[in-house]
Amino acid sequence: MITLFKSVKNYFSLVKFSHTVFAMPFALIGFSLAVSRAEYNFSLKLLLLVILCMIFARNAAMGFNRLVDRRFDALNPRTRNREIPSGIINSKAASAFVILNVTLFIITTFFINRLTLFLSPVALFVILGYSLTKRFTVLCHFILGLGLSLAPIGAYISVTGAFNIIPLIYSFIVLTWVGGFDIIYALQDDEFDKSNLLHSLPSATGRKKALAISVIVHSLTFILVLLAGFIGKGGLLFWIGASVFTLLLIYQHIIVKHDDLSKVTLAFQTTNGIASILFAVFVITDLFFKYQ
Repeated sequence: MITLFKSVKNYFSLVKFSHTVFAMPFALIGFSLAVSRAEYNFSLKLLLLVILCMIFARNAAMGFNRLVDRRFDALNPRTRNREIPSGIINSKAASAFVILNVTLFIITTFFINRLTLFLSPVALFVILGYSLTKRFTVLCHFILGLGLSLAPIGAYISVTGAFNIIPLIYSFIVLTWVGGFDIIYALQDDEFDKSNLLHSLPSATGRKKALAISVIVHSLTFILVLLAGFIGKGGLLFWIGASVFTLLLIYQHIIVKHDDLSKVTLAFQTTNGIASILFAVFVITDLFFKYQ
């Protein structure tokens, strides 16, 4: 039992399961937007299927990322203790883990609806393909954002089987929000990326300009949040959540400086994790009271 627990813990660490807090809350927003419509009812079974899709897709994406980056991770002092380069999990086991989660993801979409199933290869192409983008483009941060941005629109489609402008706006919120904070995260590896011919905005432009670009991208996130509120006719709770989310966006830019990266983990993981959870709680609660 102890060995099993340790093994599960290692795989949770491999995929950084705690980082699920970035996209999962927005998937729940997408789901809530759908079931708040009069023609659709809440289904616990469907909600569980959506959550499982999120977990399997993210496990596959992160596992694949660790696999294809294992050589770079072994060279980078910051990442050399990760599970694959340190030998805690071998490459064959990690590959089997990725294949298992890809398979479970597709199977789960089969039980949701036809459109979700048909779009599952597209989703996999984006979320798995991200891991290769640092080899050829500085826009890799936004490819990561694109992958996570599938959460709200994907959850909405799972309920309705159709697209809609509001969840699409939330997807763009995720794209710009994630792209902006991934630039901040990449500040830690700017010199390593440059010396190993990997692409990122910090390695291409320098830390100061990269932070300025991140501010611009997060300003666009703010505009999209406003757009979601106005078009979606958000109530008081929505605007409280939007204010908290915006203040936390600002906070991470205050605490991270181009010449002081000591607060990057606080900005990247803690601040953004709290921001997404609180925003989702307020948005979903606002929807609940609006349609009672």
